[in-house]
Amino acid sequence: MGAIYLVRHGQASFGAADYDALSPRGFEQSTVVGAELLRREVSFSRILSGTLARQRDTAATALKVLGTDVPVVEDPRWNEYDHVDIARYHAGGAPQEDSRAYQGVLDAALTAWTSAGAAGPCAETWPSFLARCRNALADLVASLGKGEHAVVFTSGGVIATICGLLMGTPEAGLLKLNRVTVNGGITKLVSGRGGVTLLSFNEHPHFEADAAQLLTYR
Repeated sequence: MGAIYLVRHGQASFGAADYDALSPRGFEQSTVVGAELLRREVSFSRILSGTLARQRDTAATALKVLGTDVPVVEDPRWNEYDHVDIARYHAGGAPQEDSRAYQGVLDAALTAWTSAGAAGPCAETWPSFLARCRNALADLVASLGKGEHAVVFTSGGVIATICGLLMGTPEAGLLKLNRVTVNGGITKLVSGRGGVTLLSFNEHPHFEADAAQLLTYR
């Protein structure tokens, strides 16, 4: 069976003027991700990334370590939901200064966002986000030959939604899994005759032991 590895980007710059930029720790995490992918000795036929800076820079940094001639294909369908827009309409524009406090506000805002459905006020509604995640995965699976593997550098909300989708509960996936995805975590899907199956979620032993100080959730 072929496999798809979904990699969450490294730590972004929470609380800074440009959240989308990787933090210094984010670059370190991305290097460790590259070493982990190299250790697994997987030959990737396709490498994808969202178009956000934190996703692209994670890919570029990890691939320097991995060493591959396969080009990175950027696809905006792998981009994260717009947390600023969701917070604006569903949380009154929550400030991004206290990470723990913001997580609680974001959880409530995401719940309201999914509940609002297609009638929601955000530029991208939950059904639209869900559809693009579903379609991005379907197109990637269709592009892979028998036994071929792919890696995608994306974000926690996308990964959580896809995992929920594969388990039949995309809303629960977003709301329950998103908050525990680690920066640089690896989720593995396998594709075969029976369709796509979630094999592992949020693997992060590469951030344990000597690298434990690199473990972050935001």
